[in-house]
Amino acid sequence: MQNGPALKDVEEALALPLDRLAGHLAEHELKLDRDVPVRQFAHGFGNVNYLLSVDGVETVLRRPPLGPIPPGANDMKREHTVLSVLWRAYPYAPKGIHFCGDESVIGAPFQLIEYREGLVIGAEMPPELAGNAEAGAKLGGELVRLMADFHAVDPAAIGLGQFGKPEGFLERTLAGWVKRCRLAMEGPDPHQPTKAFAELVAWLEGQKLPPSAVTLLHNDFKLDNVILDPATLDPIAVLDWDMATRGDPLFDLAIMLAYWTEAGDPPAMHELKQMPTAGPGFPTRSDLVTGYGAVSGRDVSDMLYYRVLGMLRLAGIFLQLHRRWREGGTTDRRFAGFGTLADGLIDFGWDIARGRAF
Repeated sequence: MQNGPALKDVEEALALPLDRLAGHLAEHELKLDRDVPVRQFAHGFGNVNYLLSVDGVETVLRRPPLGPIPPGANDMKREHTVLSVLWRAYPYAPKGIHFCGDESVIGAPFQLIEYREGLVIGAEMPPELAGNAEAGAKLGGELVRLMADFHAVDPAAIGLGQFGKPEGFLERTLAGWVKRCRLAMEGPDPHQPTKAFAELVAWLEGQKLPPSAVTLLHNDFKLDNVILDPATLDPIAVLDWDMATRGDPLFDLAIMLAYWTEAGDPPAMHELKQMPTAGPGFPTRSDLVTGYGAVSGRDVSDMLYYRVLGMLRLAGIFLQLHRRWREGGTTDRRFAGFGTLADGLIDFGWDIARGRAF
């Protein structure tokens, strides 16, 4: 069974200026081991990660992707703020080692993070686990437990009591994603929204907001952001904290639900290709909600608003990626179809709002 995300030679466009990097690290009493080759992790649509050696220890260097970055996205400083302290209370958080906001060093802000090796499962189960219902059930249960344990962390106890802006979180989240969706549709060769977009936004804006608790949020909690022990499938680490904040924990759950594909879902959900959750053994979205309520002790009886808002957010992410394609910020042809994919996600969100799906 292959461990960890695939490593490859560094892409030419993303080559690191090692002399400048070594000089900067030396100023902070960190030694880049130049005799150890730098490798790049195969990446999806977001941040770029490298494996290098610092002070004789394998370490991850993490930077934003090339091209325009949406406001608030790919925030290396935010992620370092969290990872520099979260490991003390949540053992699945890798330790943040160093942050550099000086873009003259490698061309972008970057950070160094503790490296943890293990199995990462993306769109498909590894061949050894394909069709294994017991493995699917375990992974679903572990994700629920990992999230509930994270939401139980006291932010003030680790120095994050003032982190983020939890006041008005749901109102601000809705307004922000509606704005991001509309901006992403603009630009060269504008993307024309389906009728469901306006209907979905009107529905969300017309709802009475549910009471909102406040915890730390990950904001992208899904299976491919978890490193697993390949022998037991026990979790080793949770990754990708660059959108972390404080806010309503049920929105964190709704984000995971938005990615969680079931066998009977419409084509857009299957085109996500984010997690293998339509396969044998994985719990349904309804099962996840029930399980999270049982483990966390939180009231999950009214998830509809969160569920629909989570779908709008996911569609907005793919609209932003599609605009990167339209503006020439990437040549990855996967991005070309993301406008159509986003439309399908919005249509499904509208079905959820009307009670036709969950």
